[in-house]
Amino acid sequence: QVQLVESGGGLVQTGGSLRLSCAASGRSFSSYAMGWFRQAPGKRRDFVAAITYDGRSTHYRDHVKGRFSISRDNTKNTVYLQMNSLKPEDTAVYYCAAGHIDYRDSYYYTLTDEYDDWGQGTQVTVSS
Repeated sequence: QVQLVESGGGLVQTGGSLRLSCAASGRSFSSYAMGWFRQAPGKRRDFVAAITYDGRSTHYRDHVKGRFSISRDNTKNTVYLQMNSLKPEDTAVYYCAAGHIDYRDSYYYTLTDEYDDWGQGTQVTVSS
């Protein structure tokens, strides 16, 4: 089990950038795939991006490809989400999650059920 704490959210104008961080504590962070999800008011929690346990592969939902970038630093037990060219529709609470996922098929990284541990979330608001 890992404990996850997100930070870096805030209010930004359309076209702006934010970098979210997720600090993990607990055992064996480097053995976990890490994901970012987001949830807007009244909507379900949706996949945003994921990175394999070793950082070799990344996966993104179509709407953020080319704008968002996920990375991790296993020496710091931290995963990041760099968000550029932000749009009002990116407004949501962003959650990081950890799971023992080791599939080649990116589909599994998009599933909330594949993740065991979740952070409390950080609010991102993009004004128009």
